[in-house]
Amino acid sequence: MSPPSGKSESGLARLLGSGTSGILELFIFHPIDTVAKRLMTNPNKIFATGAPLSQGFNNLDTVIFKNASSATVLRKYTSLFPGLGYAGGYKVLQRIYKYGGQPYVKDYLNHHHKDTFYKIFGEKSGKTIIHATAGSLIGIGEVALLPLDVLKIKRQTAPETLRGRNIFKIFWDEGLGLYRGGLWTAARNAPGSFALFGGSAFVKEYIFGLKDYSKATFFQNFCSSIGGAIASISVAQPLDVVKTRIQNRPFDAPESGVQIIKNMIKHEGPTSFIKGITPKLIVIGPKLVFSFTVAQQLIPILDNFFVAQGIISKPTQSL
Repeated sequence: MSPPSGKSESGLARLLGSGTSGILELFIFHPIDTVAKRLMTNPNKIFATGAPLSQGFNNLDTVIFKNASSATVLRKYTSLFPGLGYAGGYKVLQRIYKYGGQPYVKDYLNHHHKDTFYKIFGEKSGKTIIHATAGSLIGIGEVALLPLDVLKIKRQTAPETLRGRNIFKIFWDEGLGLYRGGLWTAARNAPGSFALFGGSAFVKEYIFGLKDYSKATFFQNFCSSIGGAIASISVAQPLDVVKTRIQNRPFDAPESGVQIIKNMIKHEGPTSFIKGITPKLIVIGPKLVFSFTVAQQLIPILDNFFVAQGIISKPTQSL
């Protein structure tokens, strides 16, 4: 994340730093993401009241590993890597767009609207809100990458809907159907990204007292990423469940978000909106913390390296 004042990192540093964070995150955390998605899209109770505990663990095994539930440990593990190709394209582009793009929106807000934010919120809070608002706006635009996210989720949870078709055939057949759930995705991303970048900026500003966020140490970036990740996951979880279920529906049997919400309340109760939040906070949370920390740490390091090597000129001062 670029600082609220001081130098702005180069586009090359932002591209490589955010892209590297996405690649590392993908190979380390993709299996965990698959587990969380399968739990969120499961409409049935795993541990039913009155049923033997062993039956519950068998149900959990089936939900997580699907057809490989009775296979060897190695086969079970490899079954958690479906959609790696789609996930690779989506995750790397997503991180480049979000972590590399948010500083540009933040720079724009600083140049053109800083006085307004400072007047309304004060200087310290204004800096935090600028970062959060930039994150929210970039999160809404993330809808452009929705088709790759849809294919990744379907490959993780309902691979039979994609069987026998390559990516070009799928795009040709489904067209705008791949953007199903776009409004719900934007509704989830806006507060989620606001909380992610705002929470991180809050920790740096109020806990560590940093004026130039690019000067943050690894520990400070790590702590600020934890704050942002917890806030983001908690705020976005209810709409994330709805979005995932919309995307998990067969292409030829779509269901609206409103209908999904009605069915969830009727058949599963209000707690269905936080399904999967435990694995997300425990294992998906660290994934977000990891990638966000790597991006925040790498971008200024790469920028300083490129300047020292003469690859890029000295960065300009932002307002």
